Amino acid sequence: MDAAPARSGLRGWFRRLAVPHQELFAAEVRRETDPDAVPLADLEARQLAVVAGRLRAVVHRTDGRSPSVEAELYDGTGQVALVWMGRRRIVGLEAGTRLVARGRVGRLGDGRLAIYNPTYELRP
Repeated sequence: MDAAPARSGLRGWFRRLAVPHQELFAAEVRRETDPDAVPLADLEARQLAVVAGRLRAVVHRTDGRSPSVEAELYDGTGQVALVWMGRRRIVGLEAGTRLVARGRVGRLGDGRLAIYNPTYELRP
C-alpha cells in the first residue's frame, strides 16, 4: 500500500481546516456553476448575460408603489442582484437555491449590478 496518497489526503484535510469558510463556500459554488454562465466578476452593464450560482439572500419589498422581489446571486467570483418588479413572492426562491438566470445587466440606484425581471431556471 502506498503511503503517499494517504499523506496528501491528510495534508489536504489540514489545508481545508486552515482555509476560511467563505473561501471554501466560494470554491464549492464555482464547481457547481453552469459552464455556459458568465463569471459574475466579468459582468458589465448593458450586456445580455447568462449567470449562474447560489442565492445568498432574498428580500421581499412591499414599500413604495410597486412590490418587488430582490435576490443576491453569488457564484464564487462576484455577485449580482436579480430583481423581479411587480411580484410579492416567487415560490422556490430562497437563500441557498441554485439557479441560472438570463437577462440584460443594469445598475441599481446604489451602483450595484442587477438584472431586472430575468428569466430563470431553478437547479437541484
